[in-house]
Amino acid sequence: MSAAQPDVAELVHDATARIDRERLAHICAAVVDLPSPTGDEAPLARWLADEMASHDIDAHLQPLDDRQANAWGRVAGSGDGPTLLLYSPIDTLTTGDPTEDLPWVGDELAPHMTPGAQRSGDLISGLGAMNPKGHAACVLAATEAITMSGVSLRGDLLAAFGAGGMPTNSRAEQDGRPERHHPGQGAGCSFLLEQGVWADAAVIAKPGWSVAWEEVGLAWCDITVRGTHTYVGARHRLPYRNAIADAARVVTHLESWFPTYTERHTTGLVAPQGIVAAVEAGWFHMAAVTPAQARIRVDLRTEPGQSPLDACRELRAELDRFAESEPGLEVEVALAVGVPGSRTDPDHWIVRRAIDAWETESGSTHEPVTLTSGATDANILRNRGIPTVRVGLAKVHLDGTELDFAAGMNTVSLAGMEQLTRYLVRLAVEVCSSDRSEP
Repeated sequence: MSAAQPDVAELVHDATARIDRERLAHICAAVVDLPSPTGDEAPLARWLADEMASHDIDAHLQPLDDRQANAWGRVAGSGDGPTLLLYSPIDTLTTGDPTEDLPWVGDELAPHMTPGAQRSGDLISGLGAMNPKGHAACVLAATEAITMSGVSLRGDLLAAFGAGGMPTNSRAEQDGRPERHHPGQGAGCSFLLEQGVWADAAVIAKPGWSVAWEEVGLAWCDITVRGTHTYVGARHRLPYRNAIADAARVVTHLESWFPTYTERHTTGLVAPQGIVAAVEAGWFHMAAVTPAQARIRVDLRTEPGQSPLDACRELRAELDRFAESEPGLEVEVALAVGVPGSRTDPDHWIVRRAIDAWETESGSTHEPVTLTSGATDANILRNRGIPTVRVGLAKVHLDGTELDFAAGMNTVSLAGMEQLTRYLVRLAVEVCSSDRSEP
């Protein structure tokens, strides 16, 4: 054992001793109480920048425009160690606004789907309480703990909170404000890097209590199904081809095809999935006529190394085959959004360091989680050249049963947050206390 190792262990001990569960609860409740739907994160980013500044962290608010902003901070090292970025997005998947979310999330908004924190013992619920805001709270608390401990680092530690991390394009126009076309798909993370917030390696805090070094990308494909625009009163005497009926056949076929796509592209840690996400056709106010087309949007996840365009081509080829068995079916496919999947070499030092820290904190041997299909801003970081690992909170279970998707996104355990914060502190101190030549 080298002489430096006991010193690092002492530094980790001093910093983790500063972690306070009630402080975690306070941060989590505060960030949940501040609404931050994709495209409107500026108030939350401002709060995070102010909190960092109040704890003597070199803090910065980074506006993308008047409504959207990142926040980031630096704990400066002596300059001869690696720079590590702890990162979390801060926007929520849904908005908490019934005019936007209903009826697609259900008939009404459950309390956990609104931006107001509620605490019950060890649990905090509210919109985004687990994903992403519980993770953002852990990144902030870990950075605070390291700063308060007075640890002298060799490398810089960066903490960043990014806008636009959710897989969404523009939301509908709200309150007379113009529609915006670039709020999500990693917009904040991309801007952060473009403006010089850079690191030798990064840790993104997103769900899953394990270390992941690769993840899927996504291809959003738009399918246009052609039909005949005609009148119900003339159906029996004019040419008739209902695009909506043909779209239904396409959707049914795709739902049976997606599992075969997944099987072909399952590799490493990932099992890319596909879904039909939306269908648009016709007029509810004019049911007497058929539309000339129906549009279908598909989210097709991609394995690392597979281009979104190739995924879209694979979908198009499958629909061409399907059309051969459906006389008269006219289908077109176009790529709407593409974010490539990514992979960090599992032998890279950040992966090895992350696994070692995980095993120390969990007291068990690390077994990577496989068959994943979630995409995050880790793809932005890796595809820009920053080796990145993903580590996060485990999903909350009640009475031995994992919460459903929405409740799981919006419910967090303080015990889990404390564990993740300890982990982030350990990993950050160990990395930033090392020599840049041999991290």
